[in-house]
Amino acid sequence: MSEDQGAVKPKELPQIEELAVEVLGPATIDSPLAKRDQEFTSDSQGVLVASERRQTRSFLESGKELPAFEAAGPRSRIFFDPSKVSCGIVTCGGLCPGLNDVIRSIILTLRNGYGVHRVLGFRYGYAGLAARKYQDPIFLEPEMLRTAHQQGGTLLGSSRGPQDLGEMIDTLVRWKVNILFAVGGDGTLRGARALYEEIRNRNLKISVIGIPKTIDNDLMWIERSFGFATAVEEAQAAITAAHTEAECAWNGIGLVILMGRHSGFFAASASLTSGDVDFCLVPEVAFTLEGRGGLLEHLDRRMSERNHALVVVAEGAGQSLIKEAGDSKRDASGNVKLKDIGLFLKERFASHFFQKGLDFTIKYIDPSYMIRSLPANSMDSSFCLILGQHAVHAGLAGKTNIMIGFWNHRFTHVPLDLAVGKRKQLDPAGEVWQRVLDATVQPSSMVGVQP
Repeated sequence: MSEDQGAVKPKELPQIEELAVEVLGPATIDSPLAKRDQEFTSDSQGVLVASERRQTRSFLESGKELPAFEAAGPRSRIFFDPSKVSCGIVTCGGLCPGLNDVIRSIILTLRNGYGVHRVLGFRYGYAGLAARKYQDPIFLEPEMLRTAHQQGGTLLGSSRGPQDLGEMIDTLVRWKVNILFAVGGDGTLRGARALYEEIRNRNLKISVIGIPKTIDNDLMWIERSFGFATAVEEAQAAITAAHTEAECAWNGIGLVILMGRHSGFFAASASLTSGDVDFCLVPEVAFTLEGRGGLLEHLDRRMSERNHALVVVAEGAGQSLIKEAGDSKRDASGNVKLKDIGLFLKERFASHFFQKGLDFTIKYIDPSYMIRSLPANSMDSSFCLILGQHAVHAGLAGKTNIMIGFWNHRFTHVPLDLAVGKRKQLDPAGEVWQRVLDATVQPSSMVGVQP
């Protein structure tokens, strides 16, 4: 079992009917991949959702079929005629290492595998599908991709926020798009789900395939998302710099803020990889500053022992500690704007040690935008390649309203209702967090008791 799957309790396992994959119609066309002696995947092949005895017990005892995701992979018969099909790609949300790798994989699989020649790239996210809000889509050719995978960002551009559904569908119809590949996080996938519903209401034969993207690794039913490995690797430069600054100063504190609005997987993994972090603060585990057993008391103890400390905090941690105006402000995607926990902690640490009359230095590092815009490392690049290939296989086969997942080390088809139904979070009683506690030697609770 993946370390991230431990947060899935037996009662949270989806039912068989929730795992059913929708199709646009019968697949009657022989796949051109058969000419290459391709090994095909059938719709009956499944990937079990549960892999632990405690998760499967209730199903086995009742005689029910174990829930399984439909396995991803090329089908021997497909729905769309590759010589006539037109595909569109859109990238949405924040930047993430590997976006260009996914785009490249989709285009090359369509062109080289299936012989599809008409691939459109819609600019700047869903806004590019709105009624001429930006320029027309670009026709994507393999020649444009020679070095795309070596570059960060997305060659299509990106944006946040909802757009008018009717306008977006009209754009797809106007450009004769049969398959739309939407690359993005939970907001993007919710948008893809809404597009699917409007397409269904209009009785259109357009497939919607989601490709999950989140550095936070907080999407359900995927063990890891692309860009995560690159981000964890690159975060080490910031953590190492903060540790060096802290260690080389008397009463030095290194403070690093990392991405993670609601989930602490990134901060936890980066802390484990570093091995030098003293305190890892994540959204799933509450902490306070003041009182007996609070963070400041433990920070005092750590400073008295070694005269330096290294703190890593996820951006969504400790939000309840910050009192400021405009708490209800939201970004273009409708997310509540986070208060800056990094600067808040920097100021509180400084005030605390100043009041104690101690000499100290604090070095605060925020590498977020530098990490987001990097090209993918080798691990993420290969993962992106496979995601793009499976997305194309699913789209040509007429699958729709799904995301390409990765579960129990297999690629899967995940209905979008499941993909956006719940956010994946660290389990404070699970293996990952226990390893963080063991590595940092921080207490399991830092909620201070007031005298």
